[in-house]
Amino acid sequence: MQDYPMEYYQFFIRFNEGDYYTCHDLLEDMWMEEKGNLFLKGLLQMTVALYHYSYGNVKGARVMMYVALEYLQPYRPGHWGLDLEKVVNFIQDCLFIIPEDIDAIPYSAIGSLPVLPSLFLFLEDD
Repeated sequence: MQDYPMEYYQFFIRFNEGDYYTCHDLLEDMWMEEKGNLFLKGLLQMTVALYHYSYGNVKGARVMMYVALEYLQPYRPGHWGLDLEKVVNFIQDCLFIIPEDIDAIPYSAIGSLPVLPSLFLFLEDD
């Protein structure tokens, strides 16, 4: 298996815990070192989308999911040990579920939003 930056391994742990804010920080640290890496940028946008959705910024979540999809599509079927077919399908499922007629809701009403599917990430051998 290929060696990756430590932040990448930590990203998998935090993502699977649902800690999307920390995922953003970890991915951003890597991306700042390698700004041409659109794979990292796509993962970053996906985690930002999930974070936005978690606090009611529905429009922001929707926009970031579309951007993530655009960045990650070219890396299919897999990259850096990640099954991108699974990730892209997850993003598409989220986009189907995220309401298009809502921009934002108060934090107190977040429970009324449709629940997004779950995604468990793990590294595969390249």
